[in-house]
Amino acid sequence: MKLIILDRDGVINYDSDAYIKSLEEWIPLPGSIAAIARLSKAGWTVAVATNQSGIGRGYYSEATLQSMHERLCQLVAEQGGQVDLIRYCPHAPEAGCDCRKPLPGLFIQIAEHFNQPLQGVPTVGDSPRDLEAGCAVGCTPYLVRTGKGARSEHKTLPTGTRVFDDLSAVVDHLLEP
Repeated sequence: MKLIILDRDGVINYDSDAYIKSLEEWIPLPGSIAAIARLSKAGWTVAVATNQSGIGRGYYSEATLQSMHERLCQLVAEQGGQVDLIRYCPHAPEAGCDCRKPLPGLFIQIAEHFNQPLQGVPTVGDSPRDLEAGCAVGCTPYLVRTGKGARSEHKTLPTGTRVFDDLSAVVDHLLEP
């Protein structure tokens, strides 16, 4: 199985320091939906691992988050692809959970779901914590410059991080013959 694990906010959709709190605020980044569909149609299994502490902070409900994820899946399906799995951490930072990135809990859930080790699996994020979570379980890190990525590029990143302009550029790279 060719698996890829994507962060959501800043990679697939626009991010906001004020949180994405409604379906109306959930706006895909240019090219991201088509990129996911291209990966899926090329035989890749697409998983999403996303911190959603706005739930734990009381900014929006799990039902609202579900509507955003349904929209994501619908848009990708309209282009002939699919999102195979979405895992999220609903906890506020002070909750002390093991699923909030940079901890690897979401990645472990994905590995268990697919019954597959994550060694070498590409993970795409826009912040060091996204990549650190994946690297903790052996993923290969890809930073995109969208979202917080342009600022993150100048921070300490996991060894071997590859940097691309956006998710489409990562997909172009992964699908090169």
